[in-house]
Amino acid sequence: MKSRLLFLGPPGAGKGTQAARLCQAHGIKHLSTGDLLRSEVAAGTALGQEAEAVMNRGELVSDALVLAIVESQMKALNGGGWLLDGFPRTVPQAEALDKLLSELQQPIDAVVLLELDDGVLIERLLARGRADDTEAVIRNRLEVYRDKTAPLIDFYKAKGLLTSIEAQGSMDAIAERLEKSFS
Repeated sequence: MKSRLLFLGPPGAGKGTQAARLCQAHGIKHLSTGDLLRSEVAAGTALGQEAEAVMNRGELVSDALVLAIVESQMKALNGGGWLLDGFPRTVPQAEALDKLLSELQQPIDAVVLLELDDGVLIERLLARGRADDTEAVIRNRLEVYRDKTAPLIDFYKAKGLLTSIEAQGSMDAIAERLEKSFS
């Protein structure tokens, strides 16, 4: 099993769910950047205090700060396996991550793209019942994904790292397809 993974895919494709299952099954660390930011803030670390100040101003946390948090987590793993979920979101972030991983001597083993039809994504996200999950907001998030994140598909495909997984069906069926792609 490859132990340094990156998950890509549109909102609602099941990245977080499948990442948690895969990490638990194989004993690798799930590095969700949103969760990492929240835990750094909760722990009151220097990085967390910096992130909290930025977020309290209603601004986005800088790439440099997110990279610093990712670096801190990866160093703490002492070379153990990880699955990065939610970062990078743009090609410049991916280039910065590649540089960091090279310095840490922890290159990505595989990039998994969870693919799903827009109609199914919209249905899934609406079914979550979150107040901010209106169809208009969801369609906008999908557009942002296509504009900013989708270029990562070509970036990682060119490096020979990309594996596409059909993310339709039951959680178990998707997990089975993921497992098969790594065996």
